[in-house]
Amino acid sequence: MKRDTILTLKLPRGNGLEDYAVREPERFEKPTQPFTRIALAAAHVVADPLSAKEPWLEAAIDWDATVAYRQHLWSWGFGVAEAMDTAQRGMGLDWSNSLELIGRTLDAAQDFKGAEVASGAGTDHLPQSEKHSIEIILAAYEEQCSAIEKLGGRIILMASRALAACARSPDDYARVYDRILGQVKAPVIIHWLGEMFDPALEGYWGRKDHHAAMQVCLDVLARNSSKVDGIKISLLDKDKEIAMRRKLPRGVRMYTGDDFNFAELIEGDAAGHSDALLGIFDAIAPAASQALSYLSENQTQKYHGVLSPTVPLSRHIFRAPTRFYKTGVVFMAWLNGHQEHFAMVGGQQSARNLLHFAELFRLADAAGLLADPALACRRMKQLLAVHGIA
Repeated sequence: MKRDTILTLKLPRGNGLEDYAVREPERFEKPTQPFTRIALAAAHVVADPLSAKEPWLEAAIDWDATVAYRQHLWSWGFGVAEAMDTAQRGMGLDWSNSLELIGRTLDAAQDFKGAEVASGAGTDHLPQSEKHSIEIILAAYEEQCSAIEKLGGRIILMASRALAACARSPDDYARVYDRILGQVKAPVIIHWLGEMFDPALEGYWGRKDHHAAMQVCLDVLARNSSKVDGIKISLLDKDKEIAMRRKLPRGVRMYTGDDFNFAELIEGDAAGHSDALLGIFDAIAPAASQALSYLSENQTQKYHGVLSPTVPLSRHIFRAPTRFYKTGVVFMAWLNGHQEHFAMVGGQQSARNLLHFAELFRLADAAGLLADPALACRRMKQLLAVHGIA
């Protein structure tokens, strides 16, 4: 459907400014039935800009706005993957705030019919300046898993920087994962986060080569398949994900974490498909929800028609340095009125340059995802003004 131009503004490109025509938004409908793919959105946290805490040192969170955003995601049919890297876990958000976030989200889910929550358990409360023994890392995982289970939560077993720093071989990874998986009360999702998201996780599973690391991980999954719901891999390489997906033990799901190629991976092929646990769902929830509804009805042409325009936006948000993608996710939430400011935990709103934001604005408009163009334009002009562009 042709979208009419309704507003114009000047946006920077290169060394100058250009007129940009903003079009009316796409109209997306909320789902009326469950999707045929499990879809978890890794949700961001909303900072409290009026806190006296120093943003580089302590996390100040607007709890009401943060919970409201989870309700927004649930309303579009998504489950929430809580306290993950999208929430700046280990990148501004510490374990004590993460646990409070998990508790608040689980409480809110009680009042929202059909709300699903899975929460990250890791070892990030261990001092990063020290190397830790395997026993200490095991105890750290046990502490966080126990705390989440005590709240009635479901676990996403996050990759551990501490384990990556101390492990001497794949056997150390096997020892840790075998023991933790042997203790959890319910099947978990294992999260393998690639070094493009977190450089400290390079060589995870004891191998720098991803294919070799994959085999170590597959061996762990095979031994513990009854305690594993699925594996989320975030390597931004669709061929690696498909290769691993085809080798998974029976009953173990692949949750795509590929924010570059998610559309085709979720659709799948004759040999199978990926479910999804994605940070980009935070930013594109209405479009992704509509697309997943079309896929549930086997309307694949409409599925791609809605989701394909979001792929360039996602690739831009997650472009290198990929670890700064949270800035783009929060920028989208601000443009669309889900928070009243563009401030982030850790001061991460400064992690991208103005040209990046201008292109993000264009791509969001191209995908029909500026829900209130007048509001989005006002806020884009505010950002431009802060950078000296009247």
